[in-house]
Amino acid sequence: MRAADAVRLHAVSPTQSRQAPTGAAQFRSETAPQPAAADDGARLAQLALLHELAQLVTQARDWDELMRTLVDRTTAAMGVRVCSLYLFDRDGQHLTLAATNGLDVGQVGKVRIDLGRGLTGLAAATRQPVFSRDVTVDHRFTWLPQLDLHGLHAMLAMPLVWNDTLVGVLNVQDAPVRDFAPAEVELLTTIAALLGGIVEKGRMQVEAEAQLDRLSHLDVARAELLAVVTHELRTPLAVVRAYVDLLADAAVTGAEPEARTEVATWRDAATDQVTRLDRLVDGILASVRGEGLTGLQREPFDVVASVGVTVGTLALLLRTRAVRWNPPQREYIARGDEARFRQVLEQLLDNEAKYAPPDFAVSIGVWPVGDEVQVYITDDGPGVPIENWEVVFQPYVRVDRARSRGSGIGLFAARRLMEGMGGRVWIEKNGYGGSRFMIALPAVGP
Repeated sequence: MRAADAVRLHAVSPTQSRQAPTGAAQFRSETAPQPAAADDGARLAQLALLHELAQLVTQARDWDELMRTLVDRTTAAMGVRVCSLYLFDRDGQHLTLAATNGLDVGQVGKVRIDLGRGLTGLAAATRQPVFSRDVTVDHRFTWLPQLDLHGLHAMLAMPLVWNDTLVGVLNVQDAPVRDFAPAEVELLTTIAALLGGIVEKGRMQVEAEAQLDRLSHLDVARAELLAVVTHELRTPLAVVRAYVDLLADAAVTGAEPEARTEVATWRDAATDQVTRLDRLVDGILASVRGEGLTGLQREPFDVVASVGVTVGTLALLLRTRAVRWNPPQREYIARGDEARFRQVLEQLLDNEAKYAPPDFAVSIGVWPVGDEVQVYITDDGPGVPIENWEVVFQPYVRVDRARSRGSGIGLFAARRLMEGMGGRVWIEKNGYGGSRFMIALPAVGP
């Protein structure tokens, strides 16, 4: 008898699978007649096995232990020599060995099989069980010298499917040249149906935890880099301050009184900006170290006067556009940290200088609303798209990357500072097609 005649094979093509019965039912119809009645004892044993398997997988401490548990229990339940589990890669083209009992465990995570290649790949591609009574004479079988063992003949590859999604393939292999009985095929089909959801949910959890871990490490790395950079700014700022003093002293030497007065004005303005940078560096360092919200004051101050000082400080920055600021002819007293409040205002005005169209004016206003004193900052442009009103306050987010020149932490820091003072910051419509930034602090007095 020819070798091909000695092999009883089963494989369903993707076209055939649309018309043919699937899974164990088709396999049974082609291998052996069905018994008239199921063996109740065998059924109870199978149910007990599935119950035990479900309990074991829920008690697994980690992903690797879960995978080992699955192949170990399947090996014992099927009474075979080897059991291996392949997971379908997220690229949709390959299967990767996730666990094995009987083959080289050192190949876990390394061996990859193309979709449709070999019995394993064929089971994945057709989503049908694939059987061979002797892989050594089966042209569909792909020998993997780094993994497969000599002496194994019978093989049954069962796809794992969950919610119409291919999860992987569960293989069992045995030493004798033999058929798999219908009861064995049915048992492995049932096990695969149970494990499909368990494996996929476990895999999704592992991937989510890995992504969270990567993001956490990335956030820590960014914070460390930010701390290093801001710390290194201290020395050049000190040097700049020293040179400002030296240049001012040299400029007034032998100068007329009027010139001395002008130099003194320039010197004070330059020193004020260096001091502002020092405060910003201190604030960034404090935020990175987790100390940024602990030292905030909550003292009464005049919001109108504070806005006026900030607008004057940033006059040079806003010189390319008109600024509409008509201060109320009265005080509006709020409770907070005035220095940090001005820092938030500076950040929002700096945003306007960066992103508002050059020909558009910037508007600033102050008013009382209920038990708050609110400040708005807006321009005549289209504003921030409504779907990004909350996104822009997240760390390292820059909505318009093509025009962005910042680090993506300014608005995040602004919200943290306002919340630390008992206030808030948000974006809303400005009434004529754009949007405006709003900041508010608790009002003091009527």
